Amino acid sequence: MDAFLAPFLELHDAFAWPWMLLALPLPLFARWLLPAAKQPSSAALRVPFGDRLDRVAHAGGRTAFGSRAGWLVWLGWILLCIAAARPQQLGDAVQPPQVGRDLMLALDLSGSMREPDMELGGRTVDRLTAAKAVLADFLDRRRGDRVGLIVFGRRAYALTPLTLDLASVRQQLEDSVIGLAGQETAIGDTIALAVKRLRGQPAEQRVLVLLTDGVNTAGLLEPKKAAEIAKAEGVRIHTIAFGGEGTMSLFGLPVPMPGGGDEIDEATLREIARSTGGHFFRARDTSQLAGIYAEIDRLEPIERPGQAVRPRIERYPWPLGAAFAFALLAFAWPSRRKA
Repeated sequence: MDAFLAPFLELHDAFAWPWMLLALPLPLFARWLLPAAKQPSSAALRVPFGDRLDRVAHAGGRTAFGSRAGWLVWLGWILLCIAAARPQQLGDAVQPPQVGRDLMLALDLSGSMREPDMELGGRTVDRLTAAKAVLADFLDRRRGDRVGLIVFGRRAYALTPLTLDLASVRQQLEDSVIGLAGQETAIGDTIALAVKRLRGQPAEQRVLVLLTDGVNTAGLLEPKKAAEIAKAEGVRIHTIAFGGEGTMSLFGLPVPMPGGGDEIDEATLREIARSTGGHFFRARDTSQLAGIYAEIDRLEPIERPGQAVRPRIERYPWPLGAAFAFALLAFAWPSRRKA
């Protein structure tokens, strides 16, 4: 069966529309099946070059193969059918590289992210606004990475799965507000959710970047236990402790905020990063946070070879041009022969 289908498969590879070749015998069928036209006593309609067209048509009739003009007409028709079938040529195989990583970003939306102790563009903003600005710039520099977004407070939620559609990730990031996931901080549950989302990816591509400004105060899983699970699953975790000194600017002077300056569990975040093969970073202002994401941006990318493809090169212009040339020659031949 395969041997029987092989010629048809090769024909399909050579032509995009091989069924157009069935039109080759149409002129013969038309000549055999249609009745002969009756010659009128006088022309009902005179057209320019009518005599010349009659001579070409007569040359393509029963005596077409016996005259040079007839051969030109038939060659033009054959080439026209070949051009209509769209001949194609397979080019050399191309395997485009895909360079990128699979990154899960985890952003703290607990109540402490409301503290306005950050400066952005010459004005004082809260921690979440500053983190959003830096993360948006981080996303703008991605090339070929698949990025997912997790937000967490009392609970952890995956807003976007791993995707190349970074515009959707930025939109979900912009729409995130403080308290969306609760006022507390569930670091352990966040790590567990990220591990679940990354489990289906190759081991060298499982990366989590976690930003928080507090300590674990909620959730069912302790952060260190979650880090053990992440290590077992081959997930590298980069942790970022983000937050200033809990002060706000009043008339250009730093003023301590009530309840500000909460401790960040740097020791636990450092241990999570160390045990999973990641890095721990401490950012006290926006510029330091931007530098941290720039450092993460310089992580060695992973090269994944893309699927090999063989481009199809269209070759129909050649037979189409030749058909047009033969048609012109057949049209001009009778007049030259008469001359």
